[in-house]
Amino acid sequence: MKSIFRIAVRFLLVVIGVFATFFFWASSPTMDEAEYAKIITHEYDTTLDTDSVYSIVTYNIGYLSGMTNNRAIAKPKELFEGNLKKVVAEVKKVNPDILAFQEIDYNAARSYEVNQEEEIAKLGYNYVARGVNWDEHYVPYPYWPPSMHFGKIVSGQSILSKYELKDYQRIVLERVADSPFYRDALYLDRLVQVVKVVVEGKEVVVINLHLEAFDKATRVRQFEYVLNLFNSYKTAYPTILLGDFNSKARDNEAIIKKIFSMEDVGNAAFSSENPENTFDTKDPVERIDYIFYTENSIEYIDGKVLNEFGEASDHYPIEMKFKLK
Repeated sequence: MKSIFRIAVRFLLVVIGVFATFFFWASSPTMDEAEYAKIITHEYDTTLDTDSVYSIVTYNIGYLSGMTNNRAIAKPKELFEGNLKKVVAEVKKVNPDILAFQEIDYNAARSYEVNQEEEIAKLGYNYVARGVNWDEHYVPYPYWPPSMHFGKIVSGQSILSKYELKDYQRIVLERVADSPFYRDALYLDRLVQVVKVVVEGKEVVVINLHLEAFDKATRVRQFEYVLNLFNSYKTAYPTILLGDFNSKARDNEAIIKKIFSMEDVGNAAFSSENPENTFDTKDPVERIDYIFYTENSIEYIDGKVLNEFGEASDHYPIEMKFKLK
């Protein structure tokens, strides 16, 4: 009886050891944390318009997985190649001066080791602010197929610009407080990027965010932090706040309503009576992506939801055209 007990204990210890080793490997980073926030410069051919009208686009690109994002189905290489080709073609047509991405991959296994940021930067975006928010060896989401869980995941948010970027900050937002340790260890950081774009000799502050999707209380606190950040810049600088807020325009209890009612803050490509939806692209039912701007220093020219991008992501991009006052 004692020998059976000893065998059972040894077996249990082996199982625990194997699990602990796997968990340590799965949750360990693939790169130096110093690389999580940096400005990258390129020397691609580029052209700058001289009419003093500028354009900026926000786009949750969903790592180019289209409508398979967050869905438990296999994602073939051809899907990503086709979606990249589509996005590059559409960005070339729109030709914005600044692009702010969420959920963009940097040589990640799940998107077949293509640096999506760099492929788009080749269109003439020589200044890039990168913010890595997911750096793992293993990500068990979505839950099927398990074969997609293995391989490095390096993903994040990127601001691409034809104009010089400076004073870049990558800020990690509050995490879900009651999340189990194993989920928290394998979950992405929710980020806000802050960078100054030098335009016409002026510094325009761009704030790019991706708020918590699944826990409302955490999202509310993250939004309050970002709103305070926005308020700290909006008097001294032309300031643009944009990204995936995961907050529904038609929900009267949504935290996004707080900024809708602020004086001197504009909302690009938005009608409060009938907001055009940005999610999801197969059957758009919600507006959760926004571009806000300071009306005292930015003149709004035009804006629209770019549904021409189709189902390259599960989100549509938004464009704003503007002048500086």
